[in-house]
Amino acid sequence: MIEADDFLNPARDAGYDFFTGVPCSFLTPVINRVISRCDLDYVGAASEGEAVGIAAGAWLAGRNTVVICQNSGLGNTVNPVTSMNWPFRIPTMMIVTWRGQPGLNDEPQHELMGQIVDKVLDDIDVRHASFPRETNQILPSLQTAFDQMAARGLPYAFVMAKGSVADAELHEPVLPARPIADPIDHTTGGDLPRRFDALERLLALAPEAAIVATTGKCGRELFTLEDREQHIYQVGSMGCASAMGLGVALNTKRSVVVLDGDGAALMKMGNLATIGAQNPKNLIHIVFDNGVHDSTGGQATVSAGVDFARVALACGYASAATVDDIAGFEASVVVAQKAPGPHFIRIRVQPGSIKNLGRPTVSPYDVARRFRGFLMAQ
Repeated sequence: MIEADDFLNPARDAGYDFFTGVPCSFLTPVINRVISRCDLDYVGAASEGEAVGIAAGAWLAGRNTVVICQNSGLGNTVNPVTSMNWPFRIPTMMIVTWRGQPGLNDEPQHELMGQIVDKVLDDIDVRHASFPRETNQILPSLQTAFDQMAARGLPYAFVMAKGSVADAELHEPVLPARPIADPIDHTTGGDLPRRFDALERLLALAPEAAIVATTGKCGRELFTLEDREQHIYQVGSMGCASAMGLGVALNTKRSVVVLDGDGAALMKMGNLATIGAQNPKNLIHIVFDNGVHDSTGGQATVSAGVDFARVALACGYASAATVDDIAGFEASVVVAQKAPGPHFIRIRVQPGSIKNLGRPTVSPYDVARRFRGFLMAQ
């Protein structure tokens, strides 16, 4: 058994000082120490997949990151690890607990994952090893992790058995309550604009912003309008654009704009609560709501029954607006740029896209690294 700081100190010395994840009782000492220390940053995520997205954004902004979770929550990481970290080649250290370890008396929901955790990690191409339980194992174990991440550009996981780390107390500040603002309604009831036209206007209004575009036609339209080093086009990991944008915004002074879709926002609405709690002043979150899953044939989402603006405000965003034309969109973006965020804008747009819509011709690997270069050159 080791003390949490026995592991955290050399990890920090190597630059791994940004942690995000979802708690597990096996992880309690590590989480407690990370939260309690002033030299480490911790973002509590609403889901394990969101934590992977947050860590990816933080890495893009120059941080070395650690994602911590229970092995029963490992399933929530499969999509972003395989469709975001893998194509973009974004590394992160992972600490995954081994609940349901064979021979260990544990809860029934952990039994299957306890038997297959190694296989799951193998299948998603995450190299892994046992979490060190003796102090003389820590530095060699960390060096292996660092070498693997540097060589492969992919996550590396430690699997933590019960009782690996001694108990540690928690000293956690209480998040302040903030007043809830009223939503802003710029709707006119007229013909809905095209997403393409709104994106074109956004580029003129926010020429210096770092832009994280959700997967599907949104990113493809952005690329068609203009391909710039400050754009990153998600090619998968549906629902993770806002998590990635949060990780970026917390670690840069630049203005950050997230371009989301209604289906993607609905998939990971917990991201909104994390954004509200973290309160990044430089983040503008835009949801293009066309009411359908456009890239897969136009099947309806349930967005018509969701008041996204009120949800965002209830989660702690500084402001939220609903618009349905270019004039209202422009006014909302201008206002959001003049006041501390986070800000939310829902723009209702037509389904469909421009004819002969292309795809980014720059590889995800190159997109990620030029985006990281843009952020780190501030």
